[in-house]
Amino acid sequence: MNLSMWQQGWYRGAEKCESPNFGQRPQAAHIDLIVVHSISLPPGEFGNGAVQQLFTNQLNWEAHPYFQSIRGLEVSSHFFIERTGKVWQFVSCDQRAWHAGVSSYRGRSNCNDDAIGIELEGLEGDKFEAAQYDQLAQLCLALAEAYPIQHIAGHEHIAPGRKKDPGPGFDWALLQKNVNWPPQYFPDF
Repeated sequence: MNLSMWQQGWYRGAEKCESPNFGQRPQAAHIDLIVVHSISLPPGEFGNGAVQQLFTNQLNWEAHPYFQSIRGLEVSSHFFIERTGKVWQFVSCDQRAWHAGVSSYRGRSNCNDDAIGIELEGLEGDKFEAAQYDQLAQLCLALAEAYPIQHIAGHEHIAPGRKKDPGPGFDWALLQKNVNWPPQYFPDF
């Protein structure tokens, strides 16, 4: 086990950008789920730093008309992977990030309690970059060395009908091949 990649839930392979939007995990939490999301702000625009600003409560709500529809939103994810493959971390994996919302998976509700959230820069339903898949696989493998990961799902799987990301453009088969985890870890694809 290569735990040297971790320090108190912080991954050494990521740029640290601390978010105030987190809380303590419940004492009985069993961190065994990775949730894959997609995000771009405004939708379809990449590489402008708006996601980092949102997750740190520094987004200028006046900077784009779309931002008015999310004004005041306080959310976070543990990780964000840019189109270039750069990895950001906002919340220690030992803490509860605010990424899942109302959710349920593998017989448990409140997925934030025992999940690690990874946002991919992209538009739900669109394709993602090879660099993102490479970094996502590396991150998933590193997480599995530090936490008892047994499940990986999309936001669409934990909040069906409410969320649709990462959507049909995400290649689950490629991720499974890259991490070489058994099929039962994954949603049906």
